[in-house]
Formats: sequence, C-alpha cells, structure tokens
Amino acid sequence: MNNINIQALDTVIKAYRGKPGELLSVMEEAQKLNPRNYLSEGILSYIAIKLKLPLAQIYSVATFYTFFNLKPQGEHCIVVCRGTACHTRGSKNLLRSIAVTLGLKEEDLKENEKVFVTTSDNKFTVKTVACFGQCALAPVIDIDGKIYSHMTEAKIRRLIRQAGKKKA
Repeated sequence: MNNINIQALDTVIKAYRGKPGELLSVMEEAQKLNPRNYLSEGILSYIAIKLKLPLAQIYSVATFYTFFNLKPQGEHCIVVCRGTACHTRGSKNLLRSIAVTLGLKEEDLKENEKVFVTTSDNKFTVKTVACFGQCALAPVIDIDGKIYSHMTEAKIRRLIRQAGKKKA
C-alpha cells in the first residue's frame, strides 16, 4: 500500500485507539510512515476500515488540514505563504525565484490557484498556502517544517542550495 509498513501502521492505530485526537494522530503518523510523506487513497481507506469511520470523514479531515498531503512529496518541501501581508511584501516574486532556482516551468505557478509541484528528480515539492498567520514577519516560507521570516530572493536561493546538499 504505497510503501507503507502495514504492521507499523497497525501499531500506530492500536497506540491511539480510544484516545483524544485518535484520527488526527493516526493520520499524521501514517503520513510519516510513507517515504514520500503522503496519505494515499489506499491508506485513507485502510484507516477508515480500522477506525470504523466513513471514508468521507477521513477524506474531509485530510483535505481540511494543510499539513496532510494527498500527493507524493519531494525530499524537501517548500511552502510559500500567499496571504495578503506576504503578497504585498513580495511572496509572488519569491515563488518565481524558487521556480527559476529549481528549474520549474512558469505555468506550474498558477496565479490565482494553489501551487503544488514537485521537481522531476523528486528532490523538492513547492506548495502555497493561504496564510501561515505570521503576518508581522512577512513574507514567510516554510522549508521542511521550519518557518523562515522576512524572506528575500537571495535568502531563499541560499536555503534551497543548503537543503539540496542534505538528505531529508
């Protein structure tokens, strides 16, 4: 089931069974178990069956929270905030700079839509979010779970080079 160890997933499900936040915890751990850091349809179905919950409920949780991924991720993930404060402070240019640095196509950066694109070598995934809630620190990006504030194009290029040199 997409390179996930079912025994490990069963252990996770057993560990959280009946506890507050059971579903979120199981889904988060299941995503971590996947080498490509995402929840496949098969995994979502398996969790629904094991937790005796409707698949629609599992899917609605997976699509509500931005930290759940329904598509395979690259080794490194770059998330660009496109909220108003970040936009007015240059996040659009940051996104373009990231694309150029990673060799992505301009058409991958849809102007008024969420961006989700992975480089052909699966090294980087670039995504956008509506807002991180860090407006005073704009523009803000997240690389591999770490928030960076007051970003510039030079800083992002340096961070991409650093991330590309280390294994996720």
